[in-house]
Amino acid sequence: MPTEIPATEAATEPGAEAAAPVHDGPCPSCGEPLTADPRFTAWCPACDWNLAPSWETVTASRRERAAIERTDRLFAELAEGRSGATGRRDWLLASSIAALVHLSTTALFCWGLWLLVTGNTPLRCIGAAALGAVVLLRPRLGRLPRDRGVLARAQAPALYGLADRVAAEVGAAPVDVIRSSAAFNASFGLVGLRRRSVLTLGLPLWEVLDEQQRIALLGHEFGHRVNGDHRRSLLLGSALNTLATWYELARPSRFRRPGSPLFILIGEVIARALMTGVAWLLYRVLLLLDRLTSRAGQQAEYRADALAARTGGTEAARGMLATLLLGDSAGIAVGRFRAEGGRRPVRTRAARASAAAPAPDVLWERLREHLASVPATEHERLRRCSAWARAAVDATHPPTHLRLALVEAAPAREAAVNTDAAEAAAIAAELAPHRARIAAELLNG
Repeated sequence: MPTEIPATEAATEPGAEAAAPVHDGPCPSCGEPLTADPRFTAWCPACDWNLAPSWETVTASRRERAAIERTDRLFAELAEGRSGATGRRDWLLASSIAALVHLSTTALFCWGLWLLVTGNTPLRCIGAAALGAVVLLRPRLGRLPRDRGVLARAQAPALYGLADRVAAEVGAAPVDVIRSSAAFNASFGLVGLRRRSVLTLGLPLWEVLDEQQRIALLGHEFGHRVNGDHRRSLLLGSALNTLATWYELARPSRFRRPGSPLFILIGEVIARALMTGVAWLLYRVLLLLDRLTSRAGQQAEYRADALAARTGGTEAARGMLATLLLGDSAGIAVGRFRAEGGRRPVRTRAARASAAAPAPDVLWERLREHLASVPATEHERLRRCSAWARAAVDATHPPTHLRLALVEAAPAREAAVNTDAAEAAAIAAELAPHRARIAAELLNG
């Protein structure tokens, strides 16, 4: 039977949750009682009626079905305790393709430089264009961030101290830079020729996690430094970016010049046909490279989740992953708070006088209250949505419901890293200016 996947996700504008279809009676499909919380989508846990009302349903392509099968097969291997070892042949082939990509860029650079030095004026123009293309295709190594979100070690010794303890537990080097962001997410990356490490903490996510869940989050992110994810390596990662740039450059534009002579129109048709063929070939190479590295990328994500459970404890890792499913709800809560003018609802004249000015810090309290009040039925709906949308995940992240299932299936672990009230208070004080700044940014839209 064809696999059905959602084509579009639910809106995250203020009031989107309230805009879900209202249905007071039993499920129109199977007659079972529906969920009762009016803030969230009414759906039927028995038959999945109205599970994701704003998603369109399309038939998965053969490639998407194959990706689903590979994802499910890897999960089954890991759930059964098998190693799920990444194929060495796939890695060698992917590395060979990446090397050819970089050699092609190097060859283009040498050819352009040779034309620029030895050619006549037209050839020098071609050489200059080739060198310009090389600039676009060069590996993007990144650089250390210098924005307002950066926390220096001297400014945040408690946060860096906790991060260093978590890094040591998973066998990673201490982080070079920690920065804050307004995303409901966190990330870890290496930048520059020296491959300096950057940990980005999205404060909307950080603020709604408890202390052990934050440690689990750190364990997961530092796990990406040691989990053998080839896609994050300089060779493969930069090759993927270069191929994507080649593909965008090769795609023919839709621009048409009315009234052009016939020979120009014929030339444009021929050029478009050639560029379409080149773009098709590059796209196939991109798909092949993605296919060869997807297993390693997903396995690395599972390993990072295992390290999250090791550092913060199994229950904390499970809670952290479950919270990641609440990104849309968090966005809706922020939008509603912004629509209220950034103030708490007040009922007395004295309270209204004291709440005359928006209080950015109140945003975090409202956000925590909202996500803490999400009922179990909504958590289950989001988990089932993750299962339904499993064909839409990228190659590096398995569906969240599978990540949760693997963490829950593993033997329970106690936290290897803990924090106390004094350390937590010190970290909160270090993040206070960033909390206020990001809250103000979110409230200002």
